[in-house]
Amino acid sequence: MEKYHINIYYSADDKTYIADIPDLRPCSARGRTPHEALEQVRIVRDAWIEAARANDRPIPEPRYRPAIGHRG
Repeated sequence: MEKYHINIYYSADDKTYIADIPDLRPCSARGRTPHEALEQVRIVRDAWIEAARANDRPIPEPRYRPAIGHRG
Protein backbone atom coordinates (compact mmCIF):
# COMPACT_ATOMS: atom_id res chain seq x y z
CA MET A 1 0.00 0.00 0.00
CA GLU A 2 1.32 3.41 -0.92
CA LYS A 3 1.95 5.75 1.96
CA TYR A 4 -0.27 8.78 1.67
CA HIS A 5 -0.02 11.78 3.96
CA ILE A 6 -3.01 12.13 6.30
CA ASN A 7 -4.10 15.43 7.83
CA ILE A 8 -6.06 15.33 11.07
CA TYR A 9 -7.66 18.41 12.54
CA TYR A 10 -10.45 19.40 14.90
CA SER A 11 -13.51 21.09 13.46
CA ALA A 12 -15.06 23.32 16.10
CA ASP A 13 -18.10 23.86 13.86
CA ASP A 14 -18.76 20.12 13.63
CA LYS A 15 -17.33 19.29 17.08
CA THR A 16 -15.46 16.36 15.60
CA TYR A 17 -12.04 15.39 14.26
CA ILE A 18 -11.60 15.21 10.51
CA ALA A 19 -8.92 13.23 8.69
CA ASP A 20 -8.25 13.73 5.02
CA ILE A 21 -5.81 12.50 2.39
CA PRO A 22 -4.89 15.40 0.07
CA ASP A 23 -3.62 13.12 -2.72
CA LEU A 24 -6.94 11.28 -2.96
CA ARG A 25 -9.70 13.79 -3.60
CA PRO A 26 -12.22 13.53 -2.04
CA CYS A 27 -11.07 11.21 0.71
CA SER A 28 -11.93 12.15 4.27
CA ALA A 29 -13.56 10.78 7.39
CA ARG A 30 -14.68 11.94 10.82
CA GLY A 31 -14.27 10.64 14.34
CA ARG A 32 -14.87 11.58 17.96
CA THR A 33 -11.12 11.32 18.59
CA PRO A 34 -8.07 11.78 16.35
CA HIS A 35 -7.46 8.03 16.53
CA GLU A 36 -11.02 7.23 15.43
CA ALA A 37 -10.76 9.70 12.53
CA LEU A 38 -7.48 8.05 11.48
CA GLU A 39 -8.99 4.56 11.59
CA GLN A 40 -11.98 5.70 9.55
CA VAL A 41 -9.96 7.50 6.88
CA ARG A 42 -7.85 4.37 6.39
CA ILE A 43 -11.05 2.44 5.65
CA VAL A 44 -12.16 5.16 3.23
CA ARG A 45 -8.69 5.20 1.60
CA ASP A 46 -8.84 1.46 0.94
CA ALA A 47 -12.37 1.77 -0.50
CA TRP A 48 -11.28 4.74 -2.66
CA ILE A 49 -8.39 2.74 -4.13
CA GLU A 50 -10.52 -0.37 -4.62
CA ALA A 51 -13.19 1.65 -6.45
CA ALA A 52 -10.58 3.33 -8.66
CA ARG A 53 -9.10 -0.05 -9.61
CA ALA A 54 -12.54 -1.55 -10.28
CA ASN A 55 -13.36 1.33 -12.62
CA ASP A 56 -9.95 1.49 -14.34
CA ARG A 57 -9.32 4.95 -12.90
CA PRO A 58 -5.82 6.25 -12.19
CA ILE A 59 -4.51 6.04 -8.64
CA PRO A 60 -2.21 8.96 -7.92
CA GLU A 61 1.24 8.44 -6.52
CA PRO A 62 1.74 9.93 -3.06
CA ARG A 63 2.96 13.48 -3.64
CA TYR A 64 1.62 15.70 -0.92
CA ARG A 65 4.12 16.65 1.71
CA PRO A 66 3.22 18.89 4.61
CA ALA A 67 5.03 22.18 4.98
CA ILE A 68 7.90 21.73 7.36
CA GLY A 69 9.17 24.76 9.21
CA HIS A 70 12.72 25.77 8.56
CA ARG A 71 15.30 26.58 11.15
CA GLY A 72 16.46 30.17 11.01
